[in-house]
Amino acid sequence: MRVRFAPSPTGALHIGGVRTALYNYLLAKKHGGTFILRIEDTDQTRYVEGAEQYIIDALEWLGLEFDESPSKGGAYGPYRQSERKATGIYEKFANQLIENGHGYYAYDTEEELTEAREKAEAQGTKFKYDAVTRMQMKNSLSLSAEECKALEAEGAPKIVRVMIPAEGNVTFEDMVRGVVTFNCAEMDDKVMLKNDGMPTYHLANIVDDYHMKITHVIRGEEWLPSTPLHVLLYQFLGWADAMPIFAHLPLILKPEPTAYLNKRSIQAFTERFTNEFLIKHTAYAAKKDQVAKTIQPLLQDFKNVSERIRINEKKDSNLQKEIKLFLRNSMYGKLSKRDGDRLGMPVFPLDWKGETEADSFRGFREWGFLSEAVLNILALLGWNDGTEQEIYSKEEMINSFTMDRVSSSGARFNFEKAKWFNKQYLAQMENADLVVLVRPTLDAHKVVVEEKKLERIAELLKMRINYTTDFYAQGSYFFNDLDLEAVAERHQKNFQKKILNKWGDEQKAFMNRLIEIISSADHLVSIYIEAILEPTIADRKGEILPILRLGLSGEMGGPSIYEIMEVLGKNETIKRLLAFIDFCEKKLVK
Repeated sequence: MRVRFAPSPTGALHIGGVRTALYNYLLAKKHGGTFILRIEDTDQTRYVEGAEQYIIDALEWLGLEFDESPSKGGAYGPYRQSERKATGIYEKFANQLIENGHGYYAYDTEEELTEAREKAEAQGTKFKYDAVTRMQMKNSLSLSAEECKALEAEGAPKIVRVMIPAEGNVTFEDMVRGVVTFNCAEMDDKVMLKNDGMPTYHLANIVDDYHMKITHVIRGEEWLPSTPLHVLLYQFLGWADAMPIFAHLPLILKPEPTAYLNKRSIQAFTERFTNEFLIKHTAYAAKKDQVAKTIQPLLQDFKNVSERIRINEKKDSNLQKEIKLFLRNSMYGKLSKRDGDRLGMPVFPLDWKGETEADSFRGFREWGFLSEAVLNILALLGWNDGTEQEIYSKEEMINSFTMDRVSSSGARFNFEKAKWFNKQYLAQMENADLVVLVRPTLDAHKVVVEEKKLERIAELLKMRINYTTDFYAQGSYFFNDLDLEAVAERHQKNFQKKILNKWGDEQKAFMNRLIEIISSADHLVSIYIEAILEPTIADRKGEILPILRLGLSGEMGGPSIYEIMEVLGKNETIKRLLAFIDFCEKKLVK
């Protein structure tokens, strides 16, 4: 078994592409096969600097190791299509299509093609370069040899098109969708070789798959309409017996609106959707208030928003129809890169820095996700092994993965579930491994702490954080002195109600008594300090614990008070409690 992941370096790698790579990887490893990276850079006009390295870095972070690739090499290289073009391989097989009667030269200019499209639109149809129209166009089928030579001498465009049969069906077996059939009459004569000598995706893809001995082509369902052409190309080039098995994966869909729409967020999304609508529909620029007033009631009933945005051809105004169509496209369908910005979640594995802020996106890694969690999330977006299991190691995924358990229906992305997965992986992580991940953030904040102490902090926090990026924020009181004014401001209600309203000489005396007990302790192991303090505070926990918690951590939640004391140590614990007593006294005087 030989499978390939063949992305185009046109920008950041979307998680839909990552899932395609993952499924290829799992299938290959399950069957002891070969996993290949091929860079499909035939469209140089869309090439983006840095995109290829981004793809490689992202897949390396996720642990999807390639057996053959541009950097690793292999027996079937080169693994960039631009480098393969230099060998003349694509031109050779484009010419073979013509020699075998399955292709022809076309000389139509862009202006002539545009004119043909506009003429078809005026007649209420859509132009296709096919068996019906090809004889009306300028090509080697409709022109004599002399006319073709004359056009070539004049410098007319010379491209190679495949010749699709006028009748018949193309049928193939899909591992996900079963038997699939397309009618040739619905297909068009696609370009195989462009005027600049560069092959199109369709020709290069087939030629490379054949010569790299690819046995299974696993890709997104957006390529399903192209597959009948690819099947025909295998047949036209005499490679039908070597045609790979196809599998087209379901789309990753946007989250359900109820995942982000609620009473608190409706106003914010009304404003966001209004601005986005006006960017796309500039004719309504002067009607911003009207647009907002139309959008808000549609979002108000957020549990039934799909019904609310259904177009009523008889009753809806043109503006209402435009807005409903816009909302349907924005809230349903394929998960896009813009959804990440709109919904406040990552849709790329790593940060991507575009030319503008609008084209820059935050990645799962920088968001604070573990690579293992991301793989787990993506594996279950379209596949399950028929059990209730949710957490899988990479080895378990490989052992359990089968294509017959891949769904043909779209899989809806659920960011809250993604957070849950990450939280589970963090909770199970070795303390030392978590320390390695968070150390750069601590270094950036100039935190100096010994390794053993940091591992103890990791043990306390890993059950309480959603992302690695939460570590410093949630544990900052372990590394920094408390700003008690900021603590009182942040917890104003609790500070007033649970501390100042009850503060007096008795509370102060009681706290001093606790400090004496702590001072007399030989050490502050959490179990020991709990044992010596509990008898004293047992009857006053509701009163004393908020004082201890705010005084030591500045927070109302977190690890147990005794665990915090153990990490802080005796001297720091006493210092903070004395400072808090003094702070409360001064607050009362004010």
